This record gives sequence, structure tokens and C-alpha cells, in this order.
Amino acid sequence: MRAVVIGASGGIGAALTARLTAQGHHVTALSRSADGLDITDEASIAHHLGALAGPFDRLFVTTGALELNGTPPEKTLRALDAQAMAAQFALNAIGPALVLKHALPLIPRDAPSKIAILSARVGSIGDNGLGGWYAYRAAKAALNQLVHTAAIELARSHKQAVLACLHPGTVATPLTAKYAGGHPTVPPDQAAAHLIAVLDSLTPAQTGGFFDWQGKAIPW
Repeated sequence: MRAVVIGASGGIGAALTARLTAQGHHVTALSRSADGLDITDEASIAHHLGALAGPFDRLFVTTGALELNGTPPEKTLRALDAQAMAAQFALNAIGPALVLKHALPLIPRDAPSKIAILSARVGSIGDNGLGGWYAYRAAKAALNQLVHTAAIELARSHKQAVLACLHPGTVATPLTAKYAGGHPTVPPDQAAAHLIAVLDSLTPAQTGGFFDWQGKAIPW
């Protein structure tokens, strides 16, 4: 069993790397801090993924950020900033889509494979009852659409593949430290266990879906 974890230096990525390794996977762990992989730079993505020899039966993309360059999530339309919004889309939507583009040659055509892209419940339009967090919500909603569309294409050539958006819950990492509020959090290792279990449970009939850490479908 061979796996790739993109964003392996983060809390969830590191926990996934450790747990997959403990389960017997040979894990290729890539991150910006350890390897120089910049998910907002297509040339960097192409270089790092192009250096790998497939096939891989598991791929996790765990990159993302809620607060970029010191800009907090917007509470009102008056706080919208074009550059901050573009940065959110570059990191949280475009980057993972480009990873899928360049990972395609690493995915087996004639064997099962499971691919998880970490999304967030706040990217759900149907579940949005609070408003706010404009750029992050919109970027995650765009990510969901990109992944769903990619899953449709992938199913035509990789009939045993599963590609899904997964919401890990509120995980106790630096990403959520300032924004967890009263929400219960789980440690990264527990979140990793949930994510692996959910991904392993999904079938090709569920490819392109959006699921939470319990395996429950989230409305688009």
C-alpha cells in the first residue's frame, strides 16, 4: 500500500502520515516547510509530483488556511478585500485542483484508489445559516465543485477510484486555535483516524461526494 500526503507538516497531515505508516502504508510526505512544495505555484506542484513514481492507492491533500497574511475571516461585506479573496482561492481551491491535475498519472487505472481533499463544512451553501467568512466559505465551496467535477471525469477512466471532499471536524491545530470558540475539538490523531476510516468506507458509487468525519453526507 502506497500513499501520498500533501501538507504533511500540518497538524492533520502529520497525524495522517503517522497513522498511515502505522497501518503499513509506504507514505510519501510532502509539504512546503520540509520539501518546498508550494501549492499556490503550479510549477512547484508539477516538479514535486512529477518526481514521484506511481501508482499510489491513497492520496490526501490536507493543505489550507483560514487566516492568510494576518487577514482574519470577514464578518461583513465592508471587510472584503480583493487580494485577500484571491489568496484564499489560490490556496484553498486552485491549489488542490492543480494537485489533482498533476497527480493523475500517479493514480492506478486498473486498481482501487482513494483520494481525499480536505474541505470544510462552512463551504456548504445549504448549511450556511450564519453568514460571514466570505472568502474562506467561497473558496471551500469552489473546491467542492472542482473536486466533484474532477470525480466525474476520473470515473470515466479510473472506474475503481474514489475522490471525495472530507470535513475533518474542528481539530485542535493552529488553524482553529483562534476560531474554535465553544465548538468541541478533537486531537489531530483522532481526526486522522476518522478521515482514514471514512475514506476507506467509501465506494466508487460515492465518488465526488462531500462527507463529514462521521461519514455523513454534507449538503452542497
